[in-house]
Formats: sequence, C-alpha cells, structure tokens
Amino acid sequence: MWRFQQENRSSVSVFQVVGLSDAPEPQILLFLMFLCIYLITVVGNIVILTLISSDRRLHTPMYFFLANLSIIDIIFSSVTVPKLLSILLTAQKSMSFSGCVTQLSFFQFFVVTECYLLAVMAYDRYVAVCFPLNYTLIMSRTVRCGLVITCWACGFVNSVVQAVSISHLDFCGPNRVDHFFCDVTPLFKLSCSDTLVGETLFLLVVALAGMGPLIFILLTYVRIIAAVTRISSSRGRFKTFSTCASHFTVVALYYGSGIFSYIWPSSTYAMDKDVKVVAVLYTIMTPMLNPIIYSLRNREVKDALKKAVEVKRVK
Repeated sequence: MWRFQQENRSSVSVFQVVGLSDAPEPQILLFLMFLCIYLITVVGNIVILTLISSDRRLHTPMYFFLANLSIIDIIFSSVTVPKLLSILLTAQKSMSFSGCVTQLSFFQFFVVTECYLLAVMAYDRYVAVCFPLNYTLIMSRTVRCGLVITCWACGFVNSVVQAVSISHLDFCGPNRVDHFFCDVTPLFKLSCSDTLVGETLFLLVVALAGMGPLIFILLTYVRIIAAVTRISSSRGRFKTFSTCASHFTVVALYYGSGIFSYIWPSSTYAMDKDVKVVAVLYTIMTPMLNPIIYSLRNREVKDALKKAVEVKRVK
C-alpha cells in the first residue's frame, strides 16, 4: 500500500504553470513591464533600508518595523516574479514538483509574516498616538524585537504546515496549475486524493493569520481615530493622523486584494481571470508601492533622502 502511494504521488513530477494567460508564445511587453516593476521594488526597498540604517533620526520603532517590511517585500516579490518573467520571456512553463512546493512554502512564509507585521505596525501607531509619553518605554528594543521574531515565527510555522500538507497529497494528473505561481488553492484542485483536511487547515490559517490580524488592525484604528478626534487643534489632528495614513493605505491595498483572492469561492477559482489580476496586485504591485507610499507621505523619509543626496553631491 505504501509503495502504491509513493508511485501515485510521483506520477506527476512536473507541473505546467499557466502564467497570466494560455498564450504559447513569449509576451515581451508584459515581460518588460513586470521586469520594471520588479526592479523598482528591489531598488525602492533597498533605498528605504539604506536610509533607515544610515540616518539616526530613523532609528525608531516605526522605522524598525518598516525595515522589516522592506526585507519581506524584496523576498516576497522574488518568490513569484522571476518565474513569471521566465514564463513571459521564454514561454517555459514547467516546474518540478519539489520546485513548486518550495515556491509555495516560501510564498506562504512571507504572506503570513507580512499579515502579522502589518498588525504589529498598527499597534505601534496606536501606542504612538494614544500613549505618546510612554511610547519609547512601551515599544522598547526588547519588545519590538520580540514582536518581529513572533511575526517571522508565525510565517515559518505556516510555511512548514502548508508544505507538508501539499507534499502528502496524490497528484495523478492533470498537471496544469492555472496561476502564475504555485499556491495552495490551485494545487488542491489538481490533487486526486481527499483534500478535506488540507483545505480545512488552510481555511483555519486564513482565519487566524489573515482575518485575525485584519480585525486587530481595524479595532486599533478605531481607537486611533477616537484619540485623534479628541485633539483640539485641527493642525494637530491632521499631523497625528498623517503618521498613520501610509500604514493604513498599505493595509487597504494588501488586505483588499488578498481577501478577494483567498475568500473567493473555490469553485470559480480556476475559471476567473480576475483572481490572477488581483493576485498580481498583492504579490507584485504592493511590494513596489510600499516604499513609494511611505517615502511620499513621510516627511522624515523625504528629509533623510534629501540629506543622503546632498551628502553624495558634496563628495
């Protein structure tokens, strides 16, 4: 029996990742567009990391979390974009079973880590707005390091769980992954074994690692808005709320597209092209937009960038 299951699982050793469309020929224009987006993502986030590490004014808890977000965004986009670029340029859509599971595990690692990190960043803004005098004490180095380690640990646990869940499924054919990367839902649809346990586990992860942090973020912003409305000065209200606007914009983009992708009825998943378009938004576009949103709406980041440019000119 065990031998039969092993042969059954190995009957599909290579998957065909469809990409954004079924077109058999290279798609140069899309390749160039996504290559530019990827380069902007990597360069933009590296600039943010460089500014935070080099400017002492940015050595605060908020920018510590932002630096972690930039690291996640660089790796997160690198998990999916290079394979997509390969598909668009060469129309080479094959991926080994082990490669597919590896991509899935890394994707699940960073998508969950970012969910929890966005919740931690919301808590940071809550403490800054509601307890400004005790902010440094509450968000001490030990606390913020512990929060970040917890975020990464949760992502790692989810990654291992999802990888093990998929690895124990039987794939007898077909081997056509109707997406531009290997993810849990399209692989469930390809499996010829019972996926009830795996799908239940995945829905539990979506609830705990996705909706849980989102509910926490929304409740946190209710408290923040209540605190802001008690500020007598309109200028003070605007200044205080502007410190949260960048984070809230990132949350709206990330969760808005993520909910559409993962809460969408599974029966229509393989047929609905909109799911792929929305997946592009939270896997490729959001990592590119994060450094832009934070730099354009944040005076401290802009001042640090101006200072770095002026220093370079002097040299």
